[in-house]
Amino acid sequence: MDPLGAPSQFVEVDALKTWSDSCEGDPTNSSCEDVPDGEMRSPFPCRPDINAKVILWRGDIALLGCTAIVNTSNEALTDKNPVSDSIFNYAGPELLEELQKLKGCRTGEAKLTKGFNLAARYIIHTVGPKYKAKYRTAAESSLHSCYRNALQLAKEQAMSSVGFCVISSLKRCYPLEDATHIALRTVRRFLEVHGGSIEKVVFAVTDQEEPTYQKLMPLYFPRSLQEEKTSLPHLPRDIGNAEGEPVVPERQIRICEKPGLPEDDSEDETLEQDLSFIGSHAFARMEEDVDKQRRLILQGQLSDAAVQKQHLRNYNRWLTRARTEDLSDIAALRALYQTGVDNCGRTVMVVVGRNIPVALIDMEKALLYFIHVMDHIAVKEYVIVYFHTLTGEHNHLDSDFLKKMYDVVDTKYKKNLRALYFVHPTFRSKVSTWFFTTFTVSGLKDKVHQVERLQQLFTAISPEQIDFPPFVLEYDARENGPFYQTRHSSMDL
Repeated sequence: MDPLGAPSQFVEVDALKTWSDSCEGDPTNSSCEDVPDGEMRSPFPCRPDINAKVILWRGDIALLGCTAIVNTSNEALTDKNPVSDSIFNYAGPELLEELQKLKGCRTGEAKLTKGFNLAARYIIHTVGPKYKAKYRTAAESSLHSCYRNALQLAKEQAMSSVGFCVISSLKRCYPLEDATHIALRTVRRFLEVHGGSIEKVVFAVTDQEEPTYQKLMPLYFPRSLQEEKTSLPHLPRDIGNAEGEPVVPERQIRICEKPGLPEDDSEDETLEQDLSFIGSHAFARMEEDVDKQRRLILQGQLSDAAVQKQHLRNYNRWLTRARTEDLSDIAALRALYQTGVDNCGRTVMVVVGRNIPVALIDMEKALLYFIHVMDHIAVKEYVIVYFHTLTGEHNHLDSDFLKKMYDVVDTKYKKNLRALYFVHPTFRSKVSTWFFTTFTVSGLKDKVHQVERLQQLFTAISPEQIDFPPFVLEYDARENGPFYQTRHSSMDL
């Protein structure tokens, strides 16, 4: 014991080797340089920034000095397993008293207690599912929820580091390899979107669990382009949606237009409708005729409240689709992500134009992904930084798509958008932006700021608050020289 009474074997997370540092062999092989045009990428591309946040550590999670560690238990929070036993042993009797106040925890949920005598400040308690092959789909969804809810709780509590045990243990009969796939891809997807809020995620494993994690980590956290390419054929068919949640086609609701009549397989397209189509069917929504409402809007015969209500209904249909479709291929582009905050404390969202291969992707899915990521951001004030740097013709969004996007998200997103910084604009993009904000949409023109050099951007957003694509920094340094930090007043917004 040290003088303060803490076990000397407690391990600080900062002392552990990150996944990016564990790349063996040629050090130059750990890079993630630009990929040649046309080369296939993994849905989990090499990301040094994410790899630097992830740690695989063999040891007792109860000894880990994270902000929070995760305990796996049963719904009564009284489970006896090696992880819980060790946590209770080091935390002391006060933990049991606090757990009794929680009145249990449902499968897939996560609840928080203090860490008491642990090195960790908090303990996140979650309940993994019991596994039966017959109910595999339910087990996969519940296990995903365990990891996702634990991470969400850590984000909400502004925790800098989280230590995960293997949540669904052998005691619950969950196959280790299946469980590991879900754990790794859920953490990966969370860090892609919320990586700015969590500095370290530790996978604490036993001697028996480590080989499986060592085998599967490169699939979701490749440390080089070569490792990414080698791992791609070994990814499972179901890699989850944009959050890593299992995708189950059988769950899609179908509706028959002629109930009571026998269904003819040859007429599936006319008799059955996918859930996404139901959302646009007036009868299915139990609303008035859609065409009539649109006509009234154009004729100015609907009140502002009715127009706003119509916009909200339309947006909610898109949001429902965004939460159910597999958008992992769009997420892998790294074209939209949350970073830090501006000088006024507002969330900063980054859009990387060069990472949008307009001609190669489904632009409707791109819109769905935008909604999926932005829905919870737009409820508070936020700003957007759009990097137009080194974009080509194949990266330019056409005005029809932009108009459609604006029509869908107008009511929900415009109110709290405070600024849109257009970085490294060209003459053509300036003209297009002016035309679009003057004649196509309303209320956006005064919020757009053309930023010729990064030094201008830094008067409104500190450079430490922006996760820059490397090519943006290189381009700006080449064109404008290296930036210097000085004190400026913020841009007028």
